[in-house]
Amino acid sequence: MFNFLLKNLSILKKFLLINFIFFTIIGLLTFFYLKNIQPNLIKKKSSIHIQIINNTIENLNILNIEFNEEDIRRFLFSTRFIFQNLDRVIFFNKNLELVGDTDTLDLDPRSFSSRLDIIELEILNDEKNKNIIEKRNINIGNENLVSLKDILFNYAGSKNFGKHFTFTQEAFNRFKLTTIKNVFRDDKNIGYIAITQNANDVKAAIDERKTFIIRTAFAVGIVILIFSFVLNRYFLKPIQNLVSYTNQIKNKDNKKINIDKLKVRNDELGLLSSSLDDMTLELQKRISNAENFSTDLVHEIRNPLASLKSASEILHDTKDSSQRYKLVNILSHDVQRIERLITDYSQMLKDEVALSKEKFKKFDIFPIVQSVVDDYNNIYKVKRGINISCINDGNKNYIISGIENRIEQIIANLLDNAISFSEDNKNIEVKISKDKTNQVKLNILDEGEGFKEKDTSKIFKRFYSNRPDKFGQHSGLGLNIVKNLVDLHKGSINASNRHQKKGANIEIIFPKS
Repeated sequence: MFNFLLKNLSILKKFLLINFIFFTIIGLLTFFYLKNIQPNLIKKKSSIHIQIINNTIENLNILNIEFNEEDIRRFLFSTRFIFQNLDRVIFFNKNLELVGDTDTLDLDPRSFSSRLDIIELEILNDEKNKNIIEKRNINIGNENLVSLKDILFNYAGSKNFGKHFTFTQEAFNRFKLTTIKNVFRDDKNIGYIAITQNANDVKAAIDERKTFIIRTAFAVGIVILIFSFVLNRYFLKPIQNLVSYTNQIKNKDNKKINIDKLKVRNDELGLLSSSLDDMTLELQKRISNAENFSTDLVHEIRNPLASLKSASEILHDTKDSSQRYKLVNILSHDVQRIERLITDYSQMLKDEVALSKEKFKKFDIFPIVQSVVDDYNNIYKVKRGINISCINDGNKNYIISGIENRIEQIIANLLDNAISFSEDNKNIEVKISKDKTNQVKLNILDEGEGFKEKDTSKIFKRFYSNRPDKFGQHSGLGLNIVKNLVDLHKGSINASNRHQKKGANIEIIFPKS
């Protein structure tokens, strides 16, 4: 039930509810602690009273002191040092008549006629060495005030008779503790002894604890409220804004939620906001690219499809063998064109997924370039007489940070492109060098027709329309794939014509690792 309740609450409400529950539990424990602390303190003081009363009764019985004013007075004078730390010790005979009072030892003329009024009685019942405290009120007439003689009278007729009986009284800002016990001699009750002591220290200790707990509870409550305000103001509301921002993106809502204020924060929420915004922009960019790419792909496939349709219709009607041969070649060419488009497009999608899982590391690019060049030489040197050479500027290493198989893919795509525009028995050079800032530079130079475009950056666009005659051998995605991979490695790529001879130069610069 509790878990179900928490699931349906906001973070702030969960925080307040949990704090309220703990606060309530602590409050109940504190209440029981305060409820039990007074009896424990009273028990500690009353134990001293009980010990003194027991010693006094033992001395009275040994000395065979009678409970009359003369004997008790002599006894008090002879043993007054026993009671010097007590406020007052009072002796009554069995008829509840006052026969002795330590106040009279100081020649104090006060008599016991003044009433020791109490409001609340706490009865200490010592049974089998266990003290149990219980509360009761004794009504005298219409008042709730009880004198010591009234207590003695009720004590004589109660089940506590013969046991120590302790009670407290609070009046006129004074807190007194009184313990009484009857005196047996020869199994007969001969009188009563009452010890009364000022116990303001007990009251002060209890009040001090109550005040401390109340102040602590108040302080904790203020801290919780302040923390709740800070939590809501600086954490929960920004999180709600982020949730609204994601919902707005999910629902394609035209109403935009500005999270720029969150992005400037220097804490984790600022980082989360920036990451979320960057992720959203990247996602929107990918969606836009996917939509544009799909549109371009449909357009690219439509052209060979139209050619296929026309050639197939003409092939169906013509009977000229040479014409039919040409039409079959057209059909084959267009089919290959569509196949390359679909294959390269599928490979691009696979590459995007793979790139998100691959990790960058530092490595020397030269062995990778040399390996790709060797592979292509083995194929095209024999097949077309094309010689591909790998040249460096004499440095010992060419370290970059990137993905090895993607560097292979870049070089392979550029060599494919250079070979396709080169005639047989031509040379292609792959040069590796370092510039003054230790950036690794890769140049691929061929001896083909070069570029007719003034703005050569256009050749890296998908399905670039101003294509040479031999462009039909490619899908139109190779250079665009290369550009994307170079951008992934934080590098730059440029295309230009060679200065001293005919041909093209593709230059890639990788940042210093």
